[in-house]
Amino acid sequence: MLNLHGISSRIRRQFVALITMSLFCSLFAVSSATAKISDLDYLPQNQNYDKSIPLPADILGYPVGTWHVRHDQLVNYMYAVAEASDRVTVKEIGRTHEHRPLLLLTITSPSNHSNIDAIRQQHIQQIENGESVPQDAPLIINMGYSVHGNEPSGANASMLVLYYLAASNGDEVNTLLNENVVLLDPSLNPDGLSRFAQWANSHKGKTLVSDKLHREHREHWPSGRTNHYWFDLNRDWLLLTHPESKARIREFHSWRPHILTDFHEMGTDSTYFFQPGIASRKNPWTPDTNVTLTAALGDFHAKALDNDKQLYFTQESFDDFYYGKGSTYPDAHGSIGILFEQASSRGHLQDSINGLLSFPDTIQNQVTTSLSTFKGALANKKAILAYQKQFYADTKDLMKDDKIEGFVIQGNKDESRFERVASILASHQIDFKYVSKSTKVKGLELAANNAIYVPAKQAQYRLLRSLFSERQRFADNTFYDVSNWNLPLAFNLNYASLNRSEARKLSTSNEYVKSAVSTGIEADAYAYAFEWHDYEAPKLLQFLLSNDVQVRVAGADFTAQVSANGKVSERDFSRGAILIPAALKQPTDLIKMLSEQASALNLAVYNVASGLTSKGIDLGSRRFAPVNLPKVLLIGGKGTSQYEVGEIWHYLDTRLGLPATLLDLSDLNGRDISDYTHIIFASGSYSSVNEKTVENMKQWVQKGGVLIGQKSAVRWFSQNKWIDNEVFSRADIDDAFDTDDLGFGDQSALAAKKLIAGSVYRADVDLSHPLMFGYEESTLPLFKTNNMIVSQGDNPFDEVATYLKEPLVAGYTADELQKMIGSTPAIIVKRTGRGSVISFVDNIHFRGYWDGTNKLMANSIFMAPLIN
Repeated sequence: MLNLHGISSRIRRQFVALITMSLFCSLFAVSSATAKISDLDYLPQNQNYDKSIPLPADILGYPVGTWHVRHDQLVNYMYAVAEASDRVTVKEIGRTHEHRPLLLLTITSPSNHSNIDAIRQQHIQQIENGESVPQDAPLIINMGYSVHGNEPSGANASMLVLYYLAASNGDEVNTLLNENVVLLDPSLNPDGLSRFAQWANSHKGKTLVSDKLHREHREHWPSGRTNHYWFDLNRDWLLLTHPESKARIREFHSWRPHILTDFHEMGTDSTYFFQPGIASRKNPWTPDTNVTLTAALGDFHAKALDNDKQLYFTQESFDDFYYGKGSTYPDAHGSIGILFEQASSRGHLQDSINGLLSFPDTIQNQVTTSLSTFKGALANKKAILAYQKQFYADTKDLMKDDKIEGFVIQGNKDESRFERVASILASHQIDFKYVSKSTKVKGLELAANNAIYVPAKQAQYRLLRSLFSERQRFADNTFYDVSNWNLPLAFNLNYASLNRSEARKLSTSNEYVKSAVSTGIEADAYAYAFEWHDYEAPKLLQFLLSNDVQVRVAGADFTAQVSANGKVSERDFSRGAILIPAALKQPTDLIKMLSEQASALNLAVYNVASGLTSKGIDLGSRRFAPVNLPKVLLIGGKGTSQYEVGEIWHYLDTRLGLPATLLDLSDLNGRDISDYTHIIFASGSYSSVNEKTVENMKQWVQKGGVLIGQKSAVRWFSQNKWIDNEVFSRADIDDAFDTDDLGFGDQSALAAKKLIAGSVYRADVDLSHPLMFGYEESTLPLFKTNNMIVSQGDNPFDEVATYLKEPLVAGYTADELQKMIGSTPAIIVKRTGRGSVISFVDNIHFRGYWDGTNKLMANSIFMAPLIN
């Protein structure tokens, strides 16, 4: 404490004034780093801005960057500008899971707007016909922001970019809009953006705290990065699991932009990144010219950031391999996708190794590179226009040299899964036909109307070749993301590539006729039955159980008498078939309920005429097990993988209609779990679970509970002796790699070899095990995203799936790891007392896309009576 007594009043006043001024300067230094006095401070001056166009502050009540904008505020601003400007129109292209609108703005001159559909159609026609494009043809520039909700600088910058384009009367903007079209997607992930804005704003004080440990900078689980179901939408452009992606891809193909930008954020101690990335890690189907043009645009970003004295880097860290990312999907279509990464303030102000990083600072860089994108596009317009024609000409040359004429995908008894494959192909504008006459080719039995033929010689050649890729070796084996995303393998469908003579054997049609299903459910039937093969069968079962219908599941095959339209015949049913006996007490509206739901799901339900079967088990057999309504506990929260928990939740909720209870891991200790039938653990760290809870879970399983875990949860299961299999240690894996003659600079390459970023493995499966009911093939493709290896146990009957001796099918894995993984367990089911522990070494719900293994979760739940 300073003692001012004894000092003259004049000196005391001067001292206080000095202290006050010092404090003011200190506060001003902070405030100037964290706020703009006006929205115009972000933008070029001397633009003669149209005063009739509202600034963001006019709608928000404060300048951009003062608070994190919520999505509803963002939407309000977009509509306000569209109403005030004849340069802007807004289109709602879809809704998120939380029913927030997905917007796409079209920004161009009023004269172009009056003819906008003709401009779009002419552009698409030129692409499809490979025509030469006039030099005055418009560029289509698609600006996309913040696919990760907790990377909000892009979405906040989008308001300023919109204002600039709508209000500026500068020559550059007039030229841009008179001669080109800008599409603006202000928020690719509205649900995540809103979640993060709530977090950041609720922890902002009047005095900003820049400490990295401050709660504002350490958002809790789940983060705003993800969408409603905790998926990473930047990995869904190809997979199309979510409404956001489906809407975006639909618009992409409607416009086929020349340039598509993808604005992100990265770690706080980083600077700024723009593409090109690491050249050796681009997708091999992407032309080198794409990289050249990306670099040409990069010169303009560099100049703009140089002028602002901002640090940045290129050609590091990020790759352009996986076609399911926003900056890479365009590359498969002759467009130029560009990734931008800004160091994140993860709040309003945060300390970094480069000094204080404020939210307005992050927004400013995104605005700067948005405008440099326009400048670079105009300067390189001639080359960019020529590139799309060159892309398709080069694609035709690739097709001429390719001996593969096309691909055929064999359907099976799961019609719903087959139809989803067709839907994904159609969404990506990939031409295909249905096999119209049954035939055999390349060892595949192709049934009429249950097989797809995809000709390779088509405009989407590069994309479809990647969708059928089995490549295992690459120029650079380091992957930022997955190394394979083979479509038929993901759906566990047999397929083959065909040469010209083989393709000529096929009879094909554009028409697909859905299989006719029995809708005549008879009130006086002895029982009702439906098969378990179809993807929708578990959803029907869950619906029936939720409505108090008593059911049985078949533990073996049987042949029963079925009646339809007054005729009785015999039908073979497979193990896993669901039986609804009339002998049991059923709801009074069973017939109506069963008919309506089966029809909605397009599932055949059969009237069974007698309990006596001609083959297999009779309907009163003890091998028909009762199935009760499951009560599922899904463990999430801090310490668990938000992605994997979200994938499981999404499957249970949207595919099964099953209301799982989500419980934070931190709340598990001491919790009464006796009411639950199943407990599911995704990847995570479970060291916080105390011994008493572990013992309670052990007793719960003994009494009939079903414990399900995947990936790192399996290691925890092993440590607790819930399974007999040991998990290899990190040292075991390290020992498999030779480090002789390696130097300091080889560490990254060695670490990359030890990873499995995303590859397809094949395993032998035991089709007689209830966990595999509904499956038809004796091998199963699994998607591996980790190098965890589990040893063989003492009981071979516990190991339901075992990797093949040479397990790798597609994607990259080092030879050392392949050798270690071969012939080891992939799925383990250990019966304990009246319950069981089910362990999946791999992620069976990968990104909601790997439908070939999704059903293993349904079987873990509904086939448990036969397992236990």
